Amino acid sequence: MSERNFKARAIGEIAIRCIDLDAMVAFYRDVIGLEPLNDPDNGRIVFLRIAEGFAGHTAILALFNHDVEGAGRTRASVTPPKTGPSSSLHHIALSLPWDEQDAVIAWYEKLGRDYNVEHFDWVGWRGVFTFDPDGNTVELVAKDPDWVGPSDTSSETSD
Repeated sequence: MSERNFKARAIGEIAIRCIDLDAMVAFYRDVIGLEPLNDPDNGRIVFLRIAEGFAGHTAILALFNHDVEGAGRTRASVTPPKTGPSSSLHHIALSLPWDEQDAVIAWYEKLGRDYNVEHFDWVGWRGVFTFDPDGNTVELVAKDPDWVGPSDTSSETSD
């Protein structure tokens, strides 16, 4: 595939078919803090800003009511999607600075949200996990700025 001549560099959009669009919008706006880019009360599709993104395309979380057809010939469904272990979506991870993770934990505790914290020592990451109203796992992840990876012992020589 050396003739491909392109390389993906960032996520432009994550789109989720929602069981309860209003509850999902409220969660990602009010709990996670994403900014709506269009009318969040339109009942069909809501776009929320994650970050500035890459090459002029804002990184977006798009929430679609499950019965709405979308771009790319995406079909609608009258049946709400499956979530949790029955879904093909494992989890959504959103990045933030390490020093803001304590604020996430304090915020979740203030709201009475169920959450758990996991450490991924092999890469120096820590994730704070919770669930959105549709049952999807949402992680707020950060890299420990003091983390040092395993030392490279392959360059050592023996006498």
